Amino acid sequence: MDHKKEILKILEKETGQKDLNLEIPPDTSLGDFAFPCFSLAKVYKKAPQQIAEELGKKIQLNEFIDKIEVKGPYLNFFIHKQGIAEDTIKKVLKEKDCYGSSKPNKDKIMVEFSQANTHKAFHVGHIRGTSLGESLARILEFQGYKVTRANYQGDTGMHVAKWIWCYKRFHSKEDIKKDEAWFAKIYVDAIQRLAKDETLQAEVDKINQALDEKSDKDLLALWKNTRKICLESLESIYKDLGARFDRYFFESQLEEDAKKIVKKLLEKNIAEISDDATIIKFKDEHLGVWVLLRKDGTVLYSAKDIALAARKFDEFKIDTSIYVVGKEQEHHFMQLFKTLELMRFKQAKNCRYVPVSLVKLPWGKMSSRTGDNILYSAFKDELIEYAKQVIKKRFPELDKKELDKRALAISIASMKYSMLKQNPNKEIVFNKEEAMRFEGDTGPYLQYSYARASSIVRKSKSGTRYQIPNLSDQEASLIKFIQEFPSEAEKAAAALNPALVANYAYRLCQLFNEFYVNCKVIGTDEEPFRLALVEIFRITLKNSLNLLGILPLEEM
Repeated sequence: MDHKKEILKILEKETGQKDLNLEIPPDTSLGDFAFPCFSLAKVYKKAPQQIAEELGKKIQLNEFIDKIEVKGPYLNFFIHKQGIAEDTIKKVLKEKDCYGSSKPNKDKIMVEFSQANTHKAFHVGHIRGTSLGESLARILEFQGYKVTRANYQGDTGMHVAKWIWCYKRFHSKEDIKKDEAWFAKIYVDAIQRLAKDETLQAEVDKINQALDEKSDKDLLALWKNTRKICLESLESIYKDLGARFDRYFFESQLEEDAKKIVKKLLEKNIAEISDDATIIKFKDEHLGVWVLLRKDGTVLYSAKDIALAARKFDEFKIDTSIYVVGKEQEHHFMQLFKTLELMRFKQAKNCRYVPVSLVKLPWGKMSSRTGDNILYSAFKDELIEYAKQVIKKRFPELDKKELDKRALAISIASMKYSMLKQNPNKEIVFNKEEAMRFEGDTGPYLQYSYARASSIVRKSKSGTRYQIPNLSDQEASLIKFIQEFPSEAEKAAAALNPALVANYAYRLCQLFNEFYVNCKVIGTDEEPFRLALVEIFRITLKNSLNLLGILPLEEM
């Protein structure tokens, strides 16, 4: 039984009002659920406290409501704790991996995320957008939506032209390496050389135009080879991060469509020619001017994004397109969505933007242009080495294979959780020492809590039959919070915010560890019941971790 829904039904019947709000009191002494009567004050033209008192007298106790208490403007409901425990344990044990999920939904959603460009570094900042997009896809799937994961990668354009120019001009004697750091080094070198001598940009423009026109076979061969190496390197990173994609879009595939769309925009007087470039001059001043084609006719990513939007809806027949992209692109997406409206693109209103704010290191912002960043590969190796040292102290007998497996899982958890627990729209400073702690609000702490619960299950010899005793405060609080998981997963999907799941998982682990400290499991009369409680905690935490893309560990 969903006690929250049942109480809301009773309240709706007694008040004649819909969409009422039921809260969880901060203290168990105030009940299991609280109804704030402020929203009814205007309806009844009475003080909220008077409304609470009148409702308290009208609502009858039943088989699950143990007591009703008025506290100022709040009506507090106390539920039979044994009933809550029985219903929750049965439900979670029955549904297991599906606990908290919703029925299939007809709506099709595409989540576009990561967008790592070739010929550039994949650094710590990229982890956030990749982890966020994968987590959103999992949360939406959990709510029954059919989700398509898409990755739109910049494999052509000015940044590629700069890399190829620099390689041909200054590094052509070097063998092309399947090495992220080597590719990043050449891109940074290009930026620095062009900053010192602006006249060199003309050489880059020539290469960019040749690539756009596909007029130089040798240039195209070099581009194809280096592009292939970069994409293979990115796939190994995505495997580490537990991210996968159903569809890859590339800028190079959208150029022709983009040019056709720009032509139509000119015909409809939505776009215009200005100083030989093709632009859209928005009437809304804060949107400014959007450049679609350069003076030389090469396509900018603005026009390609219009073509991408059309292809997404035409090819996949989706209902909603979600863009998980850096916050610095917010103005660009405002211009894109406005352009789609001006084009009378039917699905314009179904495009949603999730801004991903910066990840900074203690010394400031990272940048692929300046090289002031930490490459993913180097960062991962550093975290893995740190994790190995911690694990060896706890389990010196572990073989190398198991040590490597656990160290990678803990390292990825520390990276992902530290970025997912924050609102996507909030800048964060990544601190390695804090993210890797085995206690507090960290990924390893969640994994450690799961491992601790798994250890109890392995050690117990108890059967599955149990009786529900008089519940301690710790047991009651844990059970009640487990009951809230479906609601939190639903809220995270509606808000497109995995931080709600991350914060839920952390609080869940806190309550479990309070229970662990105060309520002995093995060797007590309550062992069968408490073992069932440990098991539903494991199921709920595992489901939470899965939504975050974090691997639960049976042992740390």
